[in-house]
Amino acid sequence: MYSSDIGSMPSRIETDIIRSGARKANSLLPFLGVSNEDYVDFEEAVVSSFIDKLKVGVDVPNYPQFRDMNEMFFELMDGIERIDGALHAVNGIRAKPRAAIPETEALRREARKIKSSSGRDRVCIKVCVTGPYTLASFFQFKTPGLYLELAEALADILEASLFRNGSAEISHLSMDEPVLGFMNDPLLDYGSDGREALRKAWDKVLYVAKSHGVDTSMHLHDTSENLFWDAENLDVVASHVGDPLYSQESVKKRLEETDKRLWVAIGITQFDTLIENFYVAQGFTGNIPEKIGEVWTGMRKATIDPYIFLEDTGLMRKRLDVVSEFFGRDRLAYVSPECGLGSFPEYEVAIECLWRTSSVVAGFNSCNDG
Repeated sequence: MYSSDIGSMPSRIETDIIRSGARKANSLLPFLGVSNEDYVDFEEAVVSSFIDKLKVGVDVPNYPQFRDMNEMFFELMDGIERIDGALHAVNGIRAKPRAAIPETEALRREARKIKSSSGRDRVCIKVCVTGPYTLASFFQFKTPGLYLELAEALADILEASLFRNGSAEISHLSMDEPVLGFMNDPLLDYGSDGREALRKAWDKVLYVAKSHGVDTSMHLHDTSENLFWDAENLDVVASHVGDPLYSQESVKKRLEETDKRLWVAIGITQFDTLIENFYVAQGFTGNIPEKIGEVWTGMRKATIDPYIFLEDTGLMRKRLDVVSEFFGRDRLAYVSPECGLGSFPEYEVAIECLWRTSSVVAGFNSCNDG
C-alpha cells in the first residue's frame, strides 16, 4: 500500500506569478530567455514542493497544484468561449496543439534534480486531471456530446503529459470528479444517452493512462451516483472521510465484481472543519462560524498556532485500521488525506499533514509485513 496526496498546496508565491509562469510553460519563451522570470518562479515552486512531498515520505506524490483545478485545463483547450459568466462550446472543443500539463513538464525537465534531492532510486509521480463531468458543469448547455468532446481534449492533454525517463515516471493517474453525485442530473438517468456517454468519456481518458502502464483512480466527493463502477479502465476508487464507500457490504461485492481497489482517505482536509472539530471536542457550545473567523484572524496575526488543529497520527491510523479490517488489506491500494491541502493556512502546516499521513502508512506497512 502506498501513501499519496490529492495535489493542491498553499502557494508560497503570488498566484498571479504561478498563472503567468504556467501559461508560458508550453511556449518557447522560457528557453529563449524572453520574459522568463515568471516561468522560472513557477517551475521552482512546483519542483521544490514536489521534493518536499518526497522528503516527508509520500510514496507517490501528486504534482503540486497551485492553480484552479478547472481553469488550468480549460486554458489548454480551444473551442471554448465565456459568455455572461457561462462557458459555451464553439466549433468543437479540442486540446491546443502539443498542450501538456505545465506542472508535469516542470517535473519532467527537472527529474534528475528531483531524484538526486530525494535520495530515491526512482521517483513515481501521480498526475490528476479534472474529469469531463465536472468540467461540463461550467457550460450553459450540457449534452452527451460535450462529455465526449471534453474527454477527447483531456485524453490528448494527458498523452502529451505522460513521461518515463531514467529518473522519474508518471505511475498513477487520478481523474477528479468532485461535482458528481451532488445533484439529480437527468442526463445521467439509467438507460440515457448521457449516462453511456459519460462512461465512454471516462474510459477514453483512463485508457490513455492504462495504455502506458499507468494505474488509474477516480477521486469523488460523493459516491451516491454509482456509474463509476462501470468504468472499465478504472482501477481504484477514492472518496472522503466518512463516505459510505468505506463501510458498506455492497461496496465489498462491487470491488470483487469489478476487480477494483480502494483509495483510503484517513485525514480531514477542510481546515474550517478541523477548527470546528477541535473546539467541539473541547466542549465549546458557542457560535462556531464566529469562532472559526476569530481563529483565522488569530492565525494571520500569528497569535494562534495552526498546528494545534491538525489531526494526530493515532486518529489517522485508527481510520486506516477500520477500513483494512473491513475490506482486507489486499483491496487497499493508496492512502492519503481526503482532499487537497489548498485550504490550509500555511505551506508548512500542509507539509506536516503529509508527513503524518505518510508515517501512518509506513507504520501500517511495517506492522503488516512483519
